[in-house]
Amino acid sequence: MEIQKYQEKIFEDIKHINEFKEEYWEARELMKVLGYSKWSNFKKVIDKAKVSCKLSNGNIQEHFADVGKVLIVGNDAKMEVEDYHLTRYACYLIVQNGDSRKEVIALGQSYFAVQTRKMELTEEEFSSLDENQKRLYTRMNVRNKNLYLFLTAKNAGVKNYGKFNNYGYQGLYNGETARDIARRKGIKETDDILDYMGSEELGANLFRITQTDAKLKRDKIHTESDACDTHYVVGSAIRKTIYNLGGTMPEDLPTPDASIGELEQEELKKIHGGCYVLLV
Repeated sequence: MEIQKYQEKIFEDIKHINEFKEEYWEARELMKVLGYSKWSNFKKVIDKAKVSCKLSNGNIQEHFADVGKVLIVGNDAKMEVEDYHLTRYACYLIVQNGDSRKEVIALGQSYFAVQTRKMELTEEEFSSLDENQKRLYTRMNVRNKNLYLFLTAKNAGVKNYGKFNNYGYQGLYNGETARDIARRKGIKETDDILDYMGSEELGANLFRITQTDAKLKRDKIHTESDACDTHYVVGSAIRKTIYNLGGTMPEDLPTPDASIGELEQEELKKIHGGCYVLLV
């Protein structure tokens, strides 16, 4: 609790208030708080957050206001650099798309919490999306819910998250681990298998994630062994449900040609008018 209060104070300390009494955060200040040392790396997270904002029918210009900042470099020379004034919602999307290995990212979600409905489309709106848009939107929600599952698993005593994750995959994929799934899909083991799933397969994994999170809390699990077993049981139950409904087993669903990363790049090109350049 003390750690969380400390982190919340960090976020509160860098909050600004404009002349209209509206709160905002400067991206370069937020970057340092979230543990990013290079703007190019943090800019990639901001761009992903912009895609999430667009998919949630948000106004990108409203939540990510382009501003310039003058920095003093060597010999007192001045250099203008890119920066953004971010709304609370923009900050929330950034921490949602940030490096989940950073504990401060998860804590930032709590501080920048907004109404969940802002992240959700109605069933009618979702149905109107094409397959690629459905993949992007569902992957965004999987990324978000996985952060919460990570925290719940950690509180349940999980130290080896890779092992815990594999138990869930093994239940849902008839014994396959993340490595097995990657090999079957023909992708590198270092690639995130969730980025190579269609919307239906992502949906099954989203259900696995949310139900495991709920069961760990409901059953008050407090050992890594029990948490892993719970994840396997939930994955198996979802697999059985798919079978009973006459659905296609996850391992039999096709692997899309384009990864989520490639789709995000296409969306960013649209946002930037076809002039998007990937920073390295």
